[in-house]
Amino acid sequence: MDAVTSRHIFGEGTPARDWASWSGLESLPWLDPDVLVPEGRRAVIVAPHPDDEVLGTGGLLAHLGRLGREARILAVTDGTASHPGSASWPVERLAATRPRETREALHRLGMDLTGVDRLGVPDGAIAANEQRVATLVAEALEPGDVVFATWRLDGHPDHEAVGRATAWACAAREARFVEVPIWTWHWAAPGDARVPWSRARRIPLDESTLALKRRATAAYVSQLETDLSTGAAPILPAHVLERLLRPFEVVFT
Repeated sequence: MDAVTSRHIFGEGTPARDWASWSGLESLPWLDPDVLVPEGRRAVIVAPHPDDEVLGTGGLLAHLGRLGREARILAVTDGTASHPGSASWPVERLAATRPRETREALHRLGMDLTGVDRLGVPDGAIAANEQRVATLVAEALEPGDVVFATWRLDGHPDHEAVGRATAWACAAREARFVEVPIWTWHWAAPGDARVPWSRARRIPLDESTLALKRRATAAYVSQLETDLSTGAAPILPAHVLERLLRPFEVVFT
């Protein structure tokens, strides 16, 4: 089944308290960032939209910065489809604002030297451009890179297409592929058989690292405010952030 029919993203999703009370998350094996991205290796984060790199791996990026690891962001889209029909956030304003928000978020993580490559794929149309994305990602990779992208079954069509394209690129370039669940926490439930828990690893975030991730997330003002022109709620409301701003991050190795 595809993302639309199998993994519905609607309503407020699974409450954060349900995840917090599930012992399965506590029992996931821990993964040290120093082991995940060894010395001499580069971390590459392939983000479908500006903010996905921080929501999925912001704490990891802060860790890697302290370790002196090189990191690079591949921004697949500029996130211009986040506010359809908005007079406050037309496409042109989003195209200018959202990449700036990424730079500010990286600054708040202490990752000012992180390179950001904008691939220029239309927001909402990644699946239609999947082979192009795969080729662009492959061209940006080096053998031995550790590459993070949204899970191939994350539930959002753009996220899933990025995951598939990145998997292909990593195989072509002999890079390590690590998948990151983001929307999974919305549609899945504790113990959900559709989630590959056997591949899941937990990256602990200490208090100071989590604080950095929270500050970085706050840089995405366009996604955190009510749209005054349409009355639409924030793209990242409190119940979504509560699931993603926890004292750990989860990846599928």
